[in-house]
Amino acid sequence: MTLFRHIPFLKTVFLHSLTAFGGPQGHIGMMLKTFVHKYHYISEEELIEYNSFCQILPGASSTQTLTLIGYKRGGVSLAILTLLIWILPASIIMGALSFLLTEYPAHNFTNDLFQYIQPMAIGFLVYACVRAFNISVNNFITSAVMGIALIVTFIFFKTPWIFPILIVTGGITTSFSSKRFPEKEKIKPRQIKWGNIWLFALIFIIAGILSETARKQNWENRKAFNLFENFYRFGSFVFGGGDVLLPMMLDQYVERPVAPKVAVRNPHAIKIDREDLLTGYGFVRAIPGPVFSVASFTGGMAMKKEGAVNQLLGCIIGTVAIFLPSALLVLFFFPVWQYLKKFVAVYRALEGINAVVVGVMGAAICYLLSTAHLQLLSLEGVINVAVICCTFLTLKFTNIPAPFVVLACILLGWVF
Repeated sequence: MTLFRHIPFLKTVFLHSLTAFGGPQGHIGMMLKTFVHKYHYISEEELIEYNSFCQILPGASSTQTLTLIGYKRGGVSLAILTLLIWILPASIIMGALSFLLTEYPAHNFTNDLFQYIQPMAIGFLVYACVRAFNISVNNFITSAVMGIALIVTFIFFKTPWIFPILIVTGGITTSFSSKRFPEKEKIKPRQIKWGNIWLFALIFIIAGILSETARKQNWENRKAFNLFENFYRFGSFVFGGGDVLLPMMLDQYVERPVAPKVAVRNPHAIKIDREDLLTGYGFVRAIPGPVFSVASFTGGMAMKKEGAVNQLLGCIIGTVAIFLPSALLVLFFFPVWQYLKKFVAVYRALEGINAVVVGVMGAAICYLLSTAHLQLLSLEGVINVAVICCTFLTLKFTNIPAPFVVLACILLGWVF
């Protein structure tokens, strides 16, 4: 019954899931506008801390951050509901796309309605970065950490391990500072609940054993077991978000099945056309919700030759397997983190970790600007720059909700 009092919060999460365009770069800015400034569900400092913490873990960082907001407000049960409400709309859309692409493989799904979503996402990210900078960067050492993190991240933007490495390095850098607790607090020993991490490891092991057994014995439903193992492994080891997930899927489902050794050892390996995979990846960037929902599409495409029921099963397997490890890891490690940060060294390390996150956000802005069409001599470039500036100024100086900003950019794409 206590969940009923969280219905307004869950409604907000649902609206966020329908309007959070732009991938993880835009999600953090929308969370700041919606969950912090509009509804005051958490503070700016808490959101930055959650985002910093999730950068250390593998998986979908924006999904994990939103899950922690639910966890903070209502514990594990609300965290799970928050996760489900957040991922379901995008997963349903991407799963439906796999059926549509099966029926109409030659259809072009590029839609001009979404052409200004990327510059809008940059505007959201600039807004979040400016707010985070004002909170987290306030002395020479944090400025230096932020600057180094920005440069290194921009150079190695598509290297998945760079994010956790920078987070740890930044934390170590400021852990020796003289920063003190605002209030002294006696640290009480805490018993660690190992259930989630043991469940994570057990599922990983069982999935691997069943997948390999299904392959060797050529089970009739072997693809379902292989698919679950593949996406559970991706969700367990992917650092850096959807941009890192795509190369792993290309290797697993496009390149590896045609390799000579694999073709002989595993002739029934799951194969997906490169064009189909890229179509799904492009489409997921144009819809609201987590980029990891592309797993719903990929699971459906992997099982499309097995009939409609099995294709639907593939969509479900892809969705569950990609998000399950992220949830288990974040819900296990966050209580541990909450306990550890009460120690002075860890408390001081937060200063460097938060500065690194600001640097990573700045690098993401630079990277997105370098890939956007911003030629000022063209009408498209002028409009893109205007969208970025107007998005930032709207968020900074008005109380217009984020969904209306998204709607305005979609209408702009329709007009132009």
